[in-house]
Amino acid sequence: MKIGLQIPRFTWPGGDAAIARTLTDIAQTADNVGFSSIWVMDHFFQLEPMLGQAEEPMLEGYSALSFMAALTRHVRLGTLVTGIIYRAPGHLIKTATTLDVLSGGRAYFGVGAAWYDREAVGLGFPFPPLKERFELLEEVLQLAHHMWLCDPALPPAPFHGQHLHLAEPLCSPHPVSQPHPPILIGGMGEKKTLRLVAEYADACNLFAGAGNAVLREKLDTLKRHCDDVGRPYEAIEKTTLATVHLAPGQMSAADVVDQCRGLAALGIQHAIFNMPNVHEIAPLETFGREIIPAVADL
Repeated sequence: MKIGLQIPRFTWPGGDAAIARTLTDIAQTADNVGFSSIWVMDHFFQLEPMLGQAEEPMLEGYSALSFMAALTRHVRLGTLVTGIIYRAPGHLIKTATTLDVLSGGRAYFGVGAAWYDREAVGLGFPFPPLKERFELLEEVLQLAHHMWLCDPALPPAPFHGQHLHLAEPLCSPHPVSQPHPPILIGGMGEKKTLRLVAEYADACNLFAGAGNAVLREKLDTLKRHCDDVGRPYEAIEKTTLATVHLAPGQMSAADVVDQCRGLAALGIQHAIFNMPNVHEIAPLETFGREIIPAVADL
């Protein structure tokens, strides 16, 4: 099993001026102790009330990932996940491609239909109805394949969908990852989200907090969608997201290892965790010393 780190908050000691230094320490430690991936949310307001107050610090996702790409050598980097409303689709795919090229082929392309209407209204992003957002998501996935898998020696073919019309979807340089950065779709919707995973994605992300019984149901649904579209279920990387608090009186390394064993028994291959005390660095070192080696063969 692979272990990933999500960084959803930047409210750390020292205030705004210390964010870059703290993020450097976190990213380099995670890279050095054996984490497989680092992820940030692609939001512009903090998620209120789930993670804090809206006005708390929130870094733009791809800028933060590019910063960490220059600081690390091994971890893959991605958003968990990008809402398709935040950037024009051609711009979004170009941005993900740039991250992949500059990181030496270490990017994931995490994407979803978007849901946080407050930041959309607050910052002026379009926020169409849910049905249209899912239509846009599918076209963005089609466009990513179109731009990444075209022959770079030939002029780019136009792309025309129901909502998207690109006359010249040029993508140069091409991604370093082959055949392209792994596409990860976040969400647990059985009718639309998991169908899109089966048809277009290389990975899914599920919420571990839903419980193992629910996760089993979602994975069974994904397998049925894969069967329907003729896609090997094994071709999809199964990832989860959870919060752990390694601290006296909270959770121990053994607790996390047990959780990983339960996830691995379901077929989860990549467990991603965020930690409220990650800025203390010691929790990352505990992962590297006691958890990552213990679950590597699961």
